[in-house]
Amino acid sequence: MAQMNMVHAINSALDVMLGRDPRVVVFGEDVGYFGGVFRCTDGLQRKYGEHRVLDTPISEGGIVATAIGMGVNGLRPVAEIQFADYIYPAFDQIVSELARLRYRTAGDFCAPVTIRTPCGGGIRGGQTHSQSPEGVFTHVCGIKVVMPSNPYDAKGLLISSIEDEDPVVFFEPKRIYNGPFDGDPHKPALPWSAHPKGEVPEGHYTIPIGKAEIVRGGSDVTLLTYGTMVHVAAAAVELAGVDAEIIDVRTLVPLDVDTLCTSVCKTGRCVIVHEATRFSGFGAELSATIQEECFWHLEAPIARVTGWDTPYPHAFEWDYFPGPARIAAALRGVMEAR
Repeated sequence: MAQMNMVHAINSALDVMLGRDPRVVVFGEDVGYFGGVFRCTDGLQRKYGEHRVLDTPISEGGIVATAIGMGVNGLRPVAEIQFADYIYPAFDQIVSELARLRYRTAGDFCAPVTIRTPCGGGIRGGQTHSQSPEGVFTHVCGIKVVMPSNPYDAKGLLISSIEDEDPVVFFEPKRIYNGPFDGDPHKPALPWSAHPKGEVPEGHYTIPIGKAEIVRGGSDVTLLTYGTMVHVAAAAVELAGVDAEIIDVRTLVPLDVDTLCTSVCKTGRCVIVHEATRFSGFGAELSATIQEECFWHLEAPIARVTGWDTPYPHAFEWDYFPGPARIAAALRGVMEAR
């Protein structure tokens, strides 16, 4: 076991799979010689050569189209979209081609493509480098959607994604890539913004896609979240002084409904937290699922704590995020509801 942050864990997963499977190819803007904007592919081109780890033109549609062609012809491409904000030019390729391929060919063809992309804010990236578009892709049938919250999960889930026969969009919360980063040099470091680092096996291992994780047991209320917000939620629980059960959803599609509903049926209360905007965000799907499956067990309305329904506000990003205070207020609110 080695101490890794999320960047190291993702790099290790790619290294393991490039060495293990000659069909794996890694490519994207600046992933080769430069090693990626966030250094997730650092050193891989030197180790595996320009035919296995290669730079591409600035064309997200072209990157995904190339990945589809590679996948159909027997390779296992791992394409990087440099920021999740840049994924929209490739949206038609993902939705109309990649996601539909297995269905439209009645299973004759598949494209085991993994699309990695850094998402979310917290690095002063402004409007076009800070978006969280995961909810858009959960609406598309035929692709899996993953967002880890820690290095161990990042490596295990990325390896599972690369080995999966179906396409996966793999979101990486860049706020917890390399911390700590408190977002304001004039403020002391905040405990919930500290970068998670932990023990990660150096070799091959997998974490099943479609399985949530209970990161904190509790009996008062269930808190459903994923990505960076797992760490913010943990701080909020301490602030609120409630015995909350925190569940890291981890894989948004497929969704581990059993784990989520078992917890809510036990606690009778539910708070949902995500960084993305509220309206039609993934929290709405979680809320609807809990209402449908756990209605007779609920003792209070389901609460959502999310980003604002605005374009990403560069000057106010630390107000935009669901912080510990906002989440703690929601926890107290559902506890007081009758």
